[in-house]
Amino acid sequence: MSKVDKKKKEEENRKRKLFILILMIVFTGVILTASTYAWFTANQTVTVEDIEVNVAASNGLQLSADAVTWKPFISKDDIITGYAGATNQVPNTMVPVSTVGEANGDTGFMNMYRGEIVTGQDGDNILTSTKSLETNTTSSGDFVAFDLFFQITEAKEIYLTSSSAVTSQDGKGIENSARVAFVIEGNGPNGTDATTLRGYHAASSVTLWEPNNNGHTAAAIAHANDVYKKTITDGSTDTAMYGVKDEFDSDANIKLDSQDPQHFTLVTPALQSDKDGIPTTAYLNCFRLEAGITKVRVYMWIEGQDVDCENDASGSDLTYSLQFSILDKQ
Repeated sequence: MSKVDKKKKEEENRKRKLFILILMIVFTGVILTASTYAWFTANQTVTVEDIEVNVAASNGLQLSADAVTWKPFISKDDIITGYAGATNQVPNTMVPVSTVGEANGDTGFMNMYRGEIVTGQDGDNILTSTKSLETNTTSSGDFVAFDLFFQITEAKEIYLTSSSAVTSQDGKGIENSARVAFVIEGNGPNGTDATTLRGYHAASSVTLWEPNNNGHTAAAIAHANDVYKKTITDGSTDTAMYGVKDEFDSDANIKLDSQDPQHFTLVTPALQSDKDGIPTTAYLNCFRLEAGITKVRVYMWIEGQDVDCENDASGSDLTYSLQFSILDKQ
């Protein structure tokens, strides 16, 4: 082979290797772009915006945000005002958190954990967990939490009516990963002074509600398959979720699809409703109230471990609407 031919062949080999290298880079870029993970990993700063909260009662129930002023409707402004010493948290934006529904018996606060995706020891994406602390604020915080007082003359089962829903107007699907919890913290007879009622923190029971439990966007369906190896469809309700139950750092090397019982617990909310909402013919039995005045702490959040909590759903608006009734239907 002449020197010219040899040089020409070497040049062709270099071009071929360069072409293959370019293809590999493009392919890797496509994979990184197409992959989705929980906890909004595409951008750690994205949030859920424009949060609205409305709470109403019917059939003789009375509500209060301060255990003094009683009314059938509690607005976001009522919650923000609250009472002196309240720890009502209604942030301007929300970020995903996770919980197994356990509440601290001393404070009545639910244990909520904020997740972050980092690079693990072997180069994979892993999860870290930090406890999200509650503060009395109207601008910051990761989730909504507030005290609510119910007044009733005799013991009754309390229902969530068909007017109760978590909705979004932009179609991104963030409402499909929304959760609500009710923590009963104490009860006193009618006439109990407000200071005593406000001081209840016993956390005797916790009820979790998962609205829109069978709603899944195309991005969420792909996310469930890619990360959790689950095959779901829009309308599927088989989406078991492992909530975070403690703090752990990157040294724990926890994979995104981990079910390690040391850090996670399978969570199945007692109350579930599909994307069509609560039926008008049969409301959701939420909890039982004893006669008198009962303090209930309400939580509203985006569940980071839910398969629907994925990048395409971020930057949305949310409206949480609750209506309570002593009747299971109209």
